[in-house]
Amino acid sequence: MRHDVSDDTLARVFSADGPLARHISSWRQRPQQLEMATRIAQAIRDSSTLVCEAGTGTGKTVAYLVPALLSGAKIIVSTGTKPLQDQLYHRDLPSVRDALGVPVTAALLKGRANYVCHHHLEHNLADGRLPDRESVVQLHKIARFAKVTHSGDRSELPDVPEDAWAWNLATSTREDCLGTTCSEYDRCFVMAARRKALAADVVIVNHHLFFADVMLRDEGLAELLPACNAVILDEAHQLPETATLFFGESISTAQLIDLTRDVKIAAATVAKDFAELSAQAAALEFATRDLRLALPKEGARMTAKQLRERVHFGGCVAAVEGALAPLAATLESVAERDESLDNCARRAVEQLERLRRWRDDARDDLVRWAESFAQSLQLHATPLDIAPIFRRQLQGRPQAWIFTSATLAVSGNFSHYLEELGLEEAGTACWESPFDYRNNALLYLPKLLPDPNSREHTESVIRAAMPAIRASGGRAFLLFTTLRAMRYAHELLQQRLRDEGLEFPLMVQGEGSRSELLDRFRRLGNAVLVASSSFWEGVDVRGEALSLVVIDKLPFAPPGDPVLEARLDRLTRAGRNAFMEYQLPQAAIALKQGAGRLIRDENDRGVLIICDPRLTTKPYGRRILASLPPMTLTREAADVTAFFNVKPSSRRTGSSD
Repeated sequence: MRHDVSDDTLARVFSADGPLARHISSWRQRPQQLEMATRIAQAIRDSSTLVCEAGTGTGKTVAYLVPALLSGAKIIVSTGTKPLQDQLYHRDLPSVRDALGVPVTAALLKGRANYVCHHHLEHNLADGRLPDRESVVQLHKIARFAKVTHSGDRSELPDVPEDAWAWNLATSTREDCLGTTCSEYDRCFVMAARRKALAADVVIVNHHLFFADVMLRDEGLAELLPACNAVILDEAHQLPETATLFFGESISTAQLIDLTRDVKIAAATVAKDFAELSAQAAALEFATRDLRLALPKEGARMTAKQLRERVHFGGCVAAVEGALAPLAATLESVAERDESLDNCARRAVEQLERLRRWRDDARDDLVRWAESFAQSLQLHATPLDIAPIFRRQLQGRPQAWIFTSATLAVSGNFSHYLEELGLEEAGTACWESPFDYRNNALLYLPKLLPDPNSREHTESVIRAAMPAIRASGGRAFLLFTTLRAMRYAHELLQQRLRDEGLEFPLMVQGEGSRSELLDRFRRLGNAVLVASSSFWEGVDVRGEALSLVVIDKLPFAPPGDPVLEARLDRLTRAGRNAFMEYQLPQAAIALKQGAGRLIRDENDRGVLIICDPRLTTKPYGRRILASLPPMTLTREAADVTAFFNVKPSSRRTGSSD
């Protein structure tokens, strides 16, 4: 039964001798946490929208879980990544629930590709055509796991790596799932997870699943959303990018090739009398491979205008449509014969419709563009403005919507974020970190740096970082805005460490998975890690293992992104300042994420070095600096050395969340 949570109740829960203090050893009393919990309880009670920023160390997870669990409401909590989702479900929520002593049921819901599919697993085991010996071994491990697991969640089988090819053979996608026609439907792990979620008081999802379901209405949230009383979106700074991805449409050559493969298999097994099926599939495969070769450069992103300038590209797209249309028609005529044919027919019709919508350039609210990869090409139609679409998701339901993150505002101003998502009427709140940044963190802005876009700049970053790396004894992250700069910096740093006889373990992004690199970094205690954007957020290294973070330059979005260019052009044509209103806020929020890697605990001490002269030479630099935590600022390298020579005072360890 739903009930209001009073301010007095929250004050008792968060008091120095309350249930959190008694049951959670790492919990510390912080006024910011109680204030945040109070505002969230009010939003749940009023079914209103709240956007709130809580600095590192506030304990925002506990701040929203307490009022959510005490309210008795049906709650959906969505977070940024699957690892955070698992942490919330397996660790954070049980701790708070046990402390409060409330009989709340919880469920973990992920996308279908995270669960073993009995049908595909057994089919591929029986088929025997596996790419290599390792996949054979891994697929048999998954088969043994499927017999004993209750959830079917692949994260429970660490013996098979997350990126192993065998998972593609043991899971389903939205496209190849057979749904209610599947012979394994009654014991399907995906359906079991959905049923549990429908019955639970609190459902933990991730942003990708949340948006996929909001748009596609086929993963369970179509039923969950109308029934819930509140949606809490953690790591909410990721929402604009994720929403842009899911509110648009895409079709890839990989999807089309997969379709032709499945059609050929079905034609050879259940439709031998329809010879045209194989011929039509072969024609589509030929046209699709021609389309991929029309953009030979890997990693290219091209606007619709640029694509029109490529003489053969339009003809290749038309050829794919010309081959896909008759195949879709033939598949529809034989779909009733077999579930595999029905599945192929549905996919062919959907892909044909998407391709035709992509070719239709009448809509000016979409950005049409293409992206090439080593083995595939994707055609995208991305909304120019996601605010109206997102706003519609919030309307018509008497629910509370809570958006929270450590990085949503620029100098306390939420206007950029609110406008992006159409949340102009939302309430806002901002709480600074309780950590002592002034005494425990130093911000160093080196002097006499070259233009940040010059090749010499990366050399100057290493030159400025070396004295700090020596003084800190390694224990450093060097974060770069591009892969090219990262690789060049790694070469330079490798040489400098060798020349100076410094034996700090040097690691670089790409040598292993992110989790493997972080585990090694923590274990070594004096390592130096060179990385790019994937280490700017969601990385938590507490204690002395990380005491220095070097950022090469302000993380402005790189030029050449078709969607960014279109959005900036729209603002400019409307007479607005695209740089100040869009690019600058985005860079400031991204920089806050990178800077947030340094201080993760109230005992942590460290130095942040930002090697971008624009922070001191451009008027907007002051606005960006004001968005960072209140660190002591210096322009002198000697202050960095002196900082590391000071012995830190001993303090109690606290939560960084």
